[in-house]
Amino acid sequence: MTDAQWARIEPLPPDRTPKRGGRWRDHREAIDAIAFKFQTGSQWVHLPERYGNWRARRVPRAL
Repeated sequence: MTDAQWARIEPLPPDRTPKRGGRWRDHREAIDAIAFKFQTGSQWVHLPERYGNWRARRVPRAL
């Protein structure tokens, strides 16, 4: 995701303050991982290392 794209959506994700169920450490990283998954059609287990541990990746149920 480009910096310009991120600037448009940065205010939309919820606060990263830890609450019940945990939160992502970085919303941009999570959104990039979701975009990669849908662009490539790959499974979560096949995400590149740059997106972090696939077992720790949480996806909103709305997606």
